[in-house]
Amino acid sequence: MPEGDTIWRTATALRDALLDRPVVAVRPAALGRLVGHRVVAVHPVGKHLYMTFDTGVVLHTHMRMTGAWHLYRRGEPWRRVAHRATAVLDFDEVQAVLFAAPTCELIGLGEVGFGLGPDILAEGFDIAEVAARARRSRRRTIAEVLLDQHVCAGIGNMYRCDALWYEGIDPLAAIDSLSDAAVARVYLRARDLLRRGSVADGFRPHVAVHGRSGRPCRNCGSLIEARSLGRPSRILFWCPRCQSANAVSRREAPIG
Repeated sequence: MPEGDTIWRTATALRDALLDRPVVAVRPAALGRLVGHRVVAVHPVGKHLYMTFDTGVVLHTHMRMTGAWHLYRRGEPWRRVAHRATAVLDFDEVQAVLFAAPTCELIGLGEVGFGLGPDILAEGFDIAEVAARARRSRRRTIAEVLLDQHVCAGIGNMYRCDALWYEGIDPLAAIDSLSDAAVARVYLRARDLLRRGSVADGFRPHVAVHGRSGRPCRNCGSLIEARSLGRPSRILFWCPRCQSANAVSRREAPIG
């Protein structure tokens, strides 16, 4: 699933290409209200992307596991098959094509970000509010709370796993067993990793544990463990030694 940094890069590309351009044609017909109107803003909230038009109508998309926005010059061949296109927005010289996205809808300005927690990558990110929301979450473990988009929007599985490893926190620890400082640190660590990933297309910080089940920990050499957790279930990766109750050291994230 695209995480917050991917959506930020996508929003930047769409903003640079489409801002102040009028829509000349759309598919499907359900988006017909956009024709003749200009894009005035494109911004992400967590994993959600909102494209606002001069009428106040907003195109809301969510990529989930499969979706992606592509930009093409008019007449340029698409890099995916046409039947996978969820929406096509034609501008004067540019096409914006949304592929395989399960959420694509028109909403009002008042619905933008409805029900979501603070965006992990937003300016003015309020860690105190996020920590308080984490305490109120119905999720039991810190690993589950980190994926709760009602607490904080934008953290996905890779950054959840790696942020917990860098902070030396047991992912299965109950949220109530952790100090306020520890909860705040892991969110700030995830924000730091995501910010590194949002600055350039294709860049990811050095993966610590995510996807490395059965391979040696980069810090202590113990084998990385994995198990499914939560509803919907996601695969959790962690080091049983570095993230045990006795682990006291935190690790600095390498730049590349």
